[in-house]
Amino acid sequence: MKAFTQLTGTAAALLEKGKPMSNIDTDMIIPKQFLKTTERTGLAKGLFYELKTLADGSPNPDFVLNKPAFSKAGILIAGENFGCGSSREHAPWALADQGISVIIAPSFADIFHNNCYKNGILPVRLPVDVCEKLAAQAGGANHVFSVDLESQTVTAPDGESYRFEVDAGRKTNLMQGLDEIGASLQAEGEISTFESKRRLSTPWLEKAG
Repeated sequence: MKAFTQLTGTAAALLEKGKPMSNIDTDMIIPKQFLKTTERTGLAKGLFYELKTLADGSPNPDFVLNKPAFSKAGILIAGENFGCGSSREHAPWALADQGISVIIAPSFADIFHNNCYKNGILPVRLPVDVCEKLAAQAGGANHVFSVDLESQTVTAPDGESYRFEVDAGRKTNLMQGLDEIGASLQAEGEISTFESKRRLSTPWLEKAG
């Protein structure tokens, strides 16, 4: 998994009636017709498909990620309950394939929140009013933000910084690029020692032949 420590780049805000869009579910993030693959690449084409595509199949010019200034955005700003709905892991896969490394929202659905850390994406929780301020700045002339995981801060274009909370273990794993398997392998020596002792103390547990 790719490590995340710090990102300075473009932020795109998903808006509805001028406010960060709430209750963005995983089917909106990537519709069911794009779930036929187990590959983690090529999924960006399905990301927010119904938002970014018009009825005739052409790109929606009003969708933020279709606009040239935001097409390479690495930071996404949204409203409450981001990632609700089904538990499909294709949702963070599609976001990562698009190049999204950070999602800023007031709250996240639990399963989606956990899946982000497993796929190298940092989910940042900030209060509703702060997200609204950040979304407004993202739509301005300067939409470059800085997110620093070590200091746990988001710095807006106006220079103001906002601190966010993150679990210490998840922070370490994300900064080191470790998913759950990678984190487990950090104790490979201790695991091997335990298995060697177990084989000696309980040989009958070993499979014959």
